[in-house]
Amino acid sequence: MLRRLRNGVPAVLFALPVLLVFLVFSWGPIVKGLVMSLQQTNLIDPVKWVGLENFRYVLSDPAVGQASLNTLWFTLLALLFGFPVPLLLAMFLSELRGRSWLYSTLAYLPVITPPVVAILLWRFFYDPSPGGMFNSILGSVGLGPYLWLDSPSSAMPSIVLEATWAGAGNAVIIYLAALTSVRADLYEAAELDGAGVIRRVWHVMLPHLRSVLLLMLLLQIIGTMQLFTEPLLFTGGGPQGATTTILLLIYNYAFVNGDYGAATALSVLLAMALAVVSAVFQLATRGWSTE
Repeated sequence: MLRRLRNGVPAVLFALPVLLVFLVFSWGPIVKGLVMSLQQTNLIDPVKWVGLENFRYVLSDPAVGQASLNTLWFTLLALLFGFPVPLLLAMFLSELRGRSWLYSTLAYLPVITPPVVAILLWRFFYDPSPGGMFNSILGSVGLGPYLWLDSPSSAMPSIVLEATWAGAGNAVIIYLAALTSVRADLYEAAELDGAGVIRRVWHVMLPHLRSVLLLMLLLQIIGTMQLFTEPLLFTGGGPQGATTTILLLIYNYAFVNGDYGAATALSVLLAMALAVVSAVFQLATRGWSTE
């Protein structure tokens, strides 16, 4: 027993620095945020303990309700349009012969583009004047001009379009890697049985990708509910609050209003909501990946 413990000491000492860094830089801010959510502070004046008052404040703020609806609206649009696009693109790239590496690189290129640069570029595309990039293209076929980011009804779909373009590359690479695990003889057998392209995709490809699809769906739900950069740089939450998301409201609480207690309280509520969504999703889909 003593020899076993003695042999394990070097391993513990070797891992100790990593554990300390993880505790300080990962769990440290989490604990600090939980504590700050019970305080009234602007990081300058003396701290005042208020208990659950910050939570009552944010739950009674009408802006939180509107931001929650905007976030859910973005999540819904992103799932309807942004989730199938990378899968379809990966299926298309997997069928290409020759220079497939080039098309894969082009699909991944938006991911390595700095977000600020991409958003500034798309703001130029979304110019609402008739001479704007998109309006000029659509005007050539008799459509538009459209207000894009300047209209409450079209601002969020416009952000979804840019976010789908910017984030699809990661999912495409993952799907391409997963598609390599599907045996070619399964496609050949299905083709010999008279299955067309759609039936081969539905009965051969998708069942083998089920676990990957479920994981990507969960990650996209979590990611889309934390939308921040696009509404901040595109519209600042406008027009008329149509693109104010929960994370943008947290930013406004902290860095515009100077109320860090309310900001951390709303952050805790968002983290709890995402934990509940993840748990429900895992329970609801627990047996799907093994069917």
